[in-house]
Amino acid sequence: MSEKTPEAGSSLWRDAWLRMGKNKAAMASLGVFTLIVFMCFGVAWFCKDPNAVTLTNKFASPSGEHWMGTDALGRDLFSRILYGGQISILVGLIATAVSVCIGVTYGAVSGFAGGRPDALMMRIVDTLLSIPFLVVVIVLQAVLSVWSSDTSSWIVQHWNWDKTFTDRLTNIVPLFFALGLFGWLTLARIVRAQVMSLKEREFVEAARALGYDRFRILFRHIIPNTLGPTVVYATLTVPGFIMYEATLSFLGLGVEAPNSSWGILIKEGANFMETHPALLIIPGIFFSLTLFSLNFLGDGLRDAFDVKASKD
Repeated sequence: MSEKTPEAGSSLWRDAWLRMGKNKAAMASLGVFTLIVFMCFGVAWFCKDPNAVTLTNKFASPSGEHWMGTDALGRDLFSRILYGGQISILVGLIATAVSVCIGVTYGAVSGFAGGRPDALMMRIVDTLLSIPFLVVVIVLQAVLSVWSSDTSSWIVQHWNWDKTFTDRLTNIVPLFFALGLFGWLTLARIVRAQVMSLKEREFVEAARALGYDRFRILFRHIIPNTLGPTVVYATLTVPGFIMYEATLSFLGLGVEAPNSSWGILIKEGANFMETHPALLIIPGIFFSLTLFSLNFLGDGLRDAFDVKASKD
């Protein structure tokens, strides 16, 4: 009798991707988000200057020259939406990356240490959670904006970089840090709970028996096993940060003129809602599609990484 060939193993990530592929809503959302990102970061380079003012052509109707018309200053609306999408999406992604790096490290160290260090670290998190998040972000953004302006001037003088580019870049850096530095608190608690469960598992005991130090056990064996919930949470966090950026820009505390973001475009469109509703509706559609696609994608990832589903 011939011996049976052992079945090839299947990783958690492969199983999750296979289940993800069966979720039509999540895959459609992934496609929509990918298309929006491609338009904002690819198609935008071939569009008109989003800040070019033509007062003689203000409130122009859609045409071959201006696909979505122009705004109150004669600027091409399509270009401003795509360039504004760059800032909104970058703020969401980079702020999420900053919060994930801080939250995963902090929560993992707290859960793995246990005892008094864990209690002290969690009390710090509880204290920070009691502070109004939006107020702190506004204060940080105001303080960091002064620093970013000085940095932009220094880069232009010493490195001869283009002033328009450096102003646009340093203008959004404060938003990255202001949102990211206080967006990690909930993730830290999630990771801590995961680590406290994982550190009692057999593979951790085996690593200790092999003589591995605590640093290697934590960062090479435990943290990689928390990436499933982390990825799901990060996907659901991106639209939240995009919403915060839009809120700050709507209040006049976000991206500075003449640069645009979806929040600024919605704010500008609201001023002409009755006479030229397209200035509000079109940016609102891009903004809503991005938020909906990321939320559906996050729900799909949550179902894909569900341990109970993997046993079906």
